[in-house]
Amino acid sequence: MAEVSLKVLVAGRTYPLTVKQEEEQSVLNAASMINEKVKDLEKNYAIRDRQDLVAMAALNLLVTQLNTPKKSPELEKEIDQLDLFVSEYLQKESTPL
Repeated sequence: MAEVSLKVLVAGRTYPLTVKQEEEQSVLNAASMINEKVKDLEKNYAIRDRQDLVAMAALNLLVTQLNTPKKSPELEKEIDQLDLFVSEYLQKESTPL
């Protein structure tokens, strides 16, 4: 697996990272989400310490993630089967006789 070197900017600080190539976009997205949450907190609250802002952003984002229901493998399989069924049905219906 190939690795890439990144410089990620989080709350005004640059962090050099080495990540798997397939994780690069996820890391960049995560940094973007943290920066956006830091901006929101900075704008809406009287918190000026960057470390406090990053801590609150991380806490907020993780609480959101933990409260998001996880899909079970069985549910994922059922959804895929339903998707396939609907796709096949729609394709069949759109085919002229």
